[in-house]
Amino acid sequence: MADQVLEGSGGLRFDLSVMDRRRALTLLGGGAVALLVGCTSDAETGDAEAGTSSTAETSATVGRAEIFPEEMAGPYPADGSNGLNVLAEQGVVRQDIRSSFGSSDTTAEGVSLVIEINLLDSARGAPLAGAAVYLWQCDREARYSLYSEGVTGQNYLRGVQASDADGRVTFTSIFPAAYSGRWPHLHFEVYESLDAATGGGAPSATSQIALPEEACDSVYETAGYEQSKINMAQTPLEDDVLFGDDGAEQQMGTTTGNPSEGYVLIVSVPVDAA
Repeated sequence: MADQVLEGSGGLRFDLSVMDRRRALTLLGGGAVALLVGCTSDAETGDAEAGTSSTAETSATVGRAEIFPEEMAGPYPADGSNGLNVLAEQGVVRQDIRSSFGSSDTTAEGVSLVIEINLLDSARGAPLAGAAVYLWQCDREARYSLYSEGVTGQNYLRGVQASDADGRVTFTSIFPAAYSGRWPHLHFEVYESLDAATGGGAPSATSQIALPEEACDSVYETAGYEQSKINMAQTPLEDDVLFGDDGAEQQMGTTTGNPSEGYVLIVSVPVDAA
């Protein structure tokens, strides 16, 4: 199953082919995004949904934030850049992205993961309200909906949310697989507004979030993630084509939870809001 992600639309080969272009854009100063990780002091366990309330630290003013280069969207964005455009479909604006919407109600199975992204205006370090985040990821079998064999008719694990007054967006999802050649990750784009995201606007930032090793190790011991355990062992973080250059220092999310009750992932994302 995992190898399917590397076929057809590009996968790891696509990522490798555009790395040099991404680095060139970075040198030119175009399209940068900073990913500053929201920290917690203890690795708490418990109900994943309850963990979303502990956001005061990540949404507080932190001062001017350094801008980091964006990461590539990858070959499966479905944002209109390569033909498919889920952002134009009614129903894409949602908090729970586990099920497909529209003509299918198939639900992606896996360990529960609540994803909290806190947007900040990098120039002021203040919460960025009224922006929008489009998030997408692979499923437990390392497949991307709309692209991978067997799920081309599905659109699960894709959704858009507008940031609230605290700059926060929250998605209910599942823990993604690790597929061959990549460290476990999530994809996202930031848009100026919800209308821009769903109305054909261009993203102001594009990047990826890395998942912490300890959480991955625990999840990949559970049923259904057997191949992910093998794939992750073959591609340590330092060998990842995107995160390996700096160990994902800025892109690593912070997780709390456990496989039986689910996880909460929190990350702060300062962007250039000018």
